[in-house]
Amino acid sequence: MSTIGTDIQQAAALLKAGEVLAIPTETVYGLAGNALNAEAIVKIFKTKNRPFFDPLICHFKDIDAIRPYVKSIPTKALLLANQFMPGPLTLLLEKQDSIPDLITNGSDLVAVRVPNHPMTQALLALLDFPLAAPSANPFGYISPTTAQHVADQLGDKIPYILDGGDCSLGIESTIVMFENEEPVILRLGALKMEDIENCIGKVSIRSHSSSNPQAPGQLEKHYAPHTKIVLTEDINETISSISNKENIAALLFSKHIKELKLSNQLLLSESSNTDEAAKNLFAFLRQLDGQGFELIIAELLPDIGLGRAINDRLRRAAAK
Repeated sequence: MSTIGTDIQQAAALLKAGEVLAIPTETVYGLAGNALNAEAIVKIFKTKNRPFFDPLICHFKDIDAIRPYVKSIPTKALLLANQFMPGPLTLLLEKQDSIPDLITNGSDLVAVRVPNHPMTQALLALLDFPLAAPSANPFGYISPTTAQHVADQLGDKIPYILDGGDCSLGIESTIVMFENEEPVILRLGALKMEDIENCIGKVSIRSHSSSNPQAPGQLEKHYAPHTKIVLTEDINETISSISNKENIAALLFSKHIKELKLSNQLLLSESSNTDEAAKNLFAFLRQLDGQGFELIIAELLPDIGLGRAINDRLRRAAAK
């Protein structure tokens, strides 16, 4: 079983030896390995049971550390990087040959980011290579936001889990690419579209489902609990249409409903705060998934701010 601990030196030694392990970030826990070591990259895919066509994100200690691994950083990309790195921003940039094709599914573009977590920042400072790190969970399942989540799912497959506490944001980074210097959001995430547009102007969204994704998080079914999940914009109408409500759970934005036992309901944010809702999303989905419910009914949030990213995760979780 994995050791859960806070020893950054031990984590660095394992990574230098070609091992993979779990690391904390502000978004979710990542399953990390040496991004320049083909054997370590293969271990990541096999540990997660992740298909090799789904690209990985490379994590760096700062913007300057990214530069040797990409051919250029477009002007608007650099504006974003200066504003939001470290943070929940991932940029898709043209890679140098030093980045293995295995990471990018053969694409000329690599996803890069600078995580905003003090332990992982300290870890990256000890390494002379970037870390490839998708979420530290079995492929397709709910992303982990605590060290225990990782241990519950991958504890018998990795040697070490670096425990950095609960993730402060709770959903993955926002991924942005550039076409003719113009920004396109490929994955909605913890960096709001409004904040991006305040920095560089209008952006377009192309977070479509794909069987050959350009970036992580674009597959139609993803982030999914084992329990069937159904989405609704009108929770009261949906609940009222169900005759036997005894074994039904509800994941709600901010208000309880009368038609269901309180013990079967979880509120993402009693204050209707989408940032708080995002932080709670994956943990609450895991909690409901572990209680043996027949069905989880999830209420869609207002499609503003982080509500967009939360709804994206819920739609992919509910996809058949």
